[in-house]
Amino acid sequence: MRRIDVIVIGIVVFAIGGAGYLGLKLVGLDNINAGIWSQLVLVGIILAWSFSYVFRVATKNMTYGQQLKDYEEAVLQKRLDELTPEQLAEIQAEIDRERTQT
Repeated sequence: MRRIDVIVIGIVVFAIGGAGYLGLKLVGLDNINAGIWSQLVLVGIILAWSFSYVFRVATKNMTYGQQLKDYEEAVLQKRLDELTPEQLAEIQAEIDRERTQT
């Protein structure tokens, strides 16, 4: 993540909190209750995002993991494309033998 992305995210979170506070004041809550509820909503949003991030890390469903998987598949495909038809037939025969043994 770039530095500008972090700054923009910070500004957006600040704006969401301010908009929530103003919205709650317009609904009729006093300053203290509007502040408490807007902070509660913001903390909930940040916790939900944090848990989703931890979940993506745990399941390796992140950009780096996807790039690594795509790279590995591209390397394997390139190696497969470089094989001669005789080599492919030999590999296929070996796979068939292993399947019949198990």
